[in-house]
Amino acid sequence: MVSIGERRPGVAGGDDEAARLDAGLPDVDWSIAPLGAVFSRFQAPSGELAVVSLGDPSDPRVVLIPGVTGSKEDFYLLAPILAAGGYFVQSFDLAGQYESAEAGPVPGGRYTYELLVGDVVAFLRAGDPAHVLGYSFAGILAQLALVEHPDLFRSLTLLTTPPEPGQAFRGVRVIGWLSWFLGGRQGAGLMIWGIVTNKNKVPSSRLAFVRSRFSLTRRSSVDDIVGLMKRVPDVRERVAHSRIPVLVATGNHDLWPTHLHAANAQVLGATLAVYTTGHSPCETAPHQLGRDMIALFRRAERVD
Repeated sequence: MVSIGERRPGVAGGDDEAARLDAGLPDVDWSIAPLGAVFSRFQAPSGELAVVSLGDPSDPRVVLIPGVTGSKEDFYLLAPILAAGGYFVQSFDLAGQYESAEAGPVPGGRYTYELLVGDVVAFLRAGDPAHVLGYSFAGILAQLALVEHPDLFRSLTLLTTPPEPGQAFRGVRVIGWLSWFLGGRQGAGLMIWGIVTNKNKVPSSRLAFVRSRFSLTRRSSVDDIVGLMKRVPDVRERVAHSRIPVLVATGNHDLWPTHLHAANAQVLGATLAVYTTGHSPCETAPHQLGRDMIALFRRAERVD
C-alpha cells in the first residue's frame, strides 16, 4: 500500500522550481490548444465524445477526465508537462458537456453513473492501460471504473475530488449546510451562478472561456450530475484493496477543507499533495501537479 504523506510545495521565492514556474503563469487564451494537440471523436456508449491528444502514442498512456461544467481544455497547461515527461496524454469532454453535448441518454433519460462510467470504461478499453486523473466529479467516476476494471488502470490521481461519500456537498466550506435543502437543479443553478459571476476570481481570459462553453453544455447534464454528487457510492476500501497507486491532490483553498482530503487519502492508502491554490491545481499549479503525477507514474511503473 502506498504510504501517506502530505506535501506542501514552496511558494515563489523558495527552492521549489515547479512552484516558481506556477507563480509566473500568464493569463492564457484557453481556446488555443497546445502545440501538437490532435483532436478527434470517440464513439462511446452514450454517443460521440470530443477528444484531444498530445504526445507520442507509443509512450505510456495518461487519461485526464474533466469534471462537471468542465472540459478537456482544463488540462491545456498540465498536458504538455506530462507529454514532455514521456507520456501520451488524452482527455475528453464528458457526455452532455461542451463539445460532447450531443452524447447522453436516450430522449427522456437521465445522466446516470452507469452511463458516465460506461463511457470512461469504453475510452480506457480503446487503448493501453492508463494513468488516470479524475478532476472533481470525474474522480468519482474514475473510482467506480477502477473497482470494476482495475486492469485498465496503472495509477489514479484524484484531483480535488469530493472527499466524502454519500451527500458529497455536505463538507463544502461555509455553504455545505445549504446543500441539504437543494435539489439537483437548484444546486446546479447555484454552481453555474458562482462560475459565471467569477466567485473563484479567475483571470479574464479563463473567465471568458468558461462562460462561453456554457452555450454548448446541456443544462440537464449539470442538473443530473449535481444530483449524482448527493449520492456518491463508497468504494474507497475497494480502491485501496486494488493496490493501484493513488494520489490525492488538492489546493489548500479548495471547496472542501484539507482535513477531509487528508482523511480520504488515509482511507485510500494514497499519497496526499496539497498546493497553495484553490479547486483547480491543473490550471493554477500545473508544474507542481505534473511533477507529483510523474512521480506517481514512475512508482506505478516500477511495480508493474
